[in-house]
Amino acid sequence: MFGAEGTSGAVALVTGAARGIGAAVASALADAGARVAGIDLRAASTPTGPGTVVHYQADLTADGAIDATVRRVENDLGPVDILVHVAGVLRPATVLDSTDDDWDHTFAVNTTAVFRLSRAVTAGMIDRGRGCVVLVGSNAAGVPRRAMAAYSASKAASTMLIRCLGLELAPYGIRCNVVSPGSTNTAMQRELWTDDNSRGGALEGSAEDFRVGIPLGRLADPSDIADAVLFLVSDRARHITMHDLYVDGGASLRA
Repeated sequence: MFGAEGTSGAVALVTGAARGIGAAVASALADAGARVAGIDLRAASTPTGPGTVVHYQADLTADGAIDATVRRVENDLGPVDILVHVAGVLRPATVLDSTDDDWDHTFAVNTTAVFRLSRAVTAGMIDRGRGCVVLVGSNAAGVPRRAMAAYSASKAASTMLIRCLGLELAPYGIRCNVVSPGSTNTAMQRELWTDDNSRGGALEGSAEDFRVGIPLGRLADPSDIADAVLFLVSDRARHITMHDLYVDGGASLRA
């Protein structure tokens, strides 16, 4: 068994852990006492000392990569108690301008990999009668966005996947939840900014794009999302499952 708050001594697997929200989640879990495997397509350094995250480089869309990666992690660190899906891609384009590759790749990373990795990891959780799964989704799963149809659809599909999984795994004591950020100060967010006014548009909204802005008047930091994940995997959230927690400063008006 793992210790106080449900994280100390637990083995956590975090995807997309090389930067942004994924790196913040991995670091927060490690600081809370978990043994963390950080999975990413990009290579990342493995620091030493408190809060260490062991990094594994893998393309989770490649044939056989998920099963091989889970085996490596469990051989090195032990059975996975906490699974956090953060890895994601965004290729901005209207529906008419999106290519088949845009659509297929977006779903391969944002949805199919979530399905396959959840299936691989939770099979062991069932045997042990414990575990937590958290998807870092997006408020775009619930609010239409211009030039983001593939991304929004993939996040909506993954959100419902995790909620259905939570229903199926509840009898085994396994909880499955979603954290849905809005605009967050990450490299992915900054890549969407085309000029000096883009950050202000994210904060203040854009009538042209049918966006209302962020009522709290600030972009989220990756640590804001990590704190929400840390709560949902902790014992303090032991009676919460199938929940979708929006962490977007009110930007979606919880539509």
